[in-house]
Amino acid sequence: MTSATFPILSLLIFVPILGAALMALVSRRQETLIKWIALAVSVTTMLLTLPLFMNFNKGSAQLQFVEKHVWIESWNVQYYIGIDGISVLMVLLSALTAILCVLISWNSIKEKVKEFFIAIILVEGSMIGVFCSIDIFLFYIFWEAMLIPMYLIVGIWGGKNRIYAAIKFFLYTLVGSVLMLIGIIILYVQGNTFDLTKLMSVQLPFNLQLLLFWLFFAAFAVKVPMFPVHTWLPDAHTEAPTAGSVILAAILIKMGAYGFLRFSLPLFPQAAIALTPTMLTLSVIAIVYGGLICMVQSDFKRLIAYSSVSHMGFVTLGIFSLNVNGIEGGLLQMINHGIVTGALFLCIGMVYDRTHTRQIADYGGLASVMPIFSSLFIVFTFASIGLPGTNGFIGEFLILLGGFARSPIAAIVASSGIIIGAIYMLWLYQRVFFTAVNEKIKDLKDVTPLELMILLPLLVLVLWIGVYPETFISMLNTSVTALIDRVHGNTLHESLTWKR
Repeated sequence: MTSATFPILSLLIFVPILGAALMALVSRRQETLIKWIALAVSVTTMLLTLPLFMNFNKGSAQLQFVEKHVWIESWNVQYYIGIDGISVLMVLLSALTAILCVLISWNSIKEKVKEFFIAIILVEGSMIGVFCSIDIFLFYIFWEAMLIPMYLIVGIWGGKNRIYAAIKFFLYTLVGSVLMLIGIIILYVQGNTFDLTKLMSVQLPFNLQLLLFWLFFAAFAVKVPMFPVHTWLPDAHTEAPTAGSVILAAILIKMGAYGFLRFSLPLFPQAAIALTPTMLTLSVIAIVYGGLICMVQSDFKRLIAYSSVSHMGFVTLGIFSLNVNGIEGGLLQMINHGIVTGALFLCIGMVYDRTHTRQIADYGGLASVMPIFSSLFIVFTFASIGLPGTNGFIGEFLILLGGFARSPIAAIVASSGIIIGAIYMLWLYQRVFFTAVNEKIKDLKDVTPLELMILLPLLVLVLWIGVYPETFISMLNTSVTALIDRVHGNTLHESLTWKR
């Protein structure tokens, strides 16, 4: 591992937390000052990620920028953080997402402004903490810490059914987390440490691996969310304010997939291999089921929410292909989904602020009313479908390539999800933008400079990854190869790797 000479990861975690503490000291009547502090904190955090991007060693699978200090000596708990190719892009995406959430909420949040922006910034610090933690006890602290502000964001600033959605989200996540905590305790008893790197050297019996895999699965599958524990997601997405939906889509549901990669595969490799058919089956069901459900939705936001179930099914399909192409595709698709679905929720939030309706039938002819907005939306629509030249294509291509190497039947059935996705997304676009102009929306104004500033970075990423994905794939490859070596040994992955 490469130790940090400067505590860059600690700053990424605690600048938002300290920024939230600073906002707590400001009078709630100074709403403009609170917003500017939130923006300054999120921008500062984003700037702190630049050294990670520029100094990240793509050729090393070791942990980098490592900080390790004794925390609770009697329990052998350490403040142990670091990143590798599996986590670095998620840290970058978390920082970018926080800025966009602050900006999109600038004018739309009218009540309890101080508390809202404190919650957003606390979520940012917790998200980054999850992706940097190497000590499992520390990971669990950040994993649970994020639950509280997200619960408040949905429950206080959400729609008319916000309480139901918030409680459902809380209970699903809490039950899964408690089961994972039991698994963490069992791991600690087996290895007398919470250090992930040391736990990987502990030889666990196969039956114990199976038990632990399912205990961790309970938490990770809920977060993804995998079928059949996905039902909290549409409610939470639909009722959350725009910023809450963006955080859920861009980052929170990626934590489950990240958990599989960081903990389930390296700690329980035999169980992961044995349960691959089950995980592939659940993934394919999610892909097809989620897509079919999208086709009958009348709520703009709920349709995009269910599309996340389908898209994350592709991610888990890639992960449990257990080969380099599949896992690289899954990781890249985690980033792609965060960018594209986050952008779609931002777009929905922009028109909702103008119309105060999410019903698809209340729109129509939006292309002639908001031409710039319509142009941006079609690019994100194409990216969601996976059109070549957009970021969605390369992720799905690698996933299907890896999936076919593992299970041709699973890959073929999953491919139908792409067709279903094209149907519901293009049909959505046709109904909202190309039918006769609805009288209710004929006077809407096109995107404002602020809204354009929010969407342009995501547009750039959609095209950048779509045209030249190697910038990002090169950051993943070495760590993914090391993970496959851990799961299979040093030879099997060679036969499952497409030689680029």
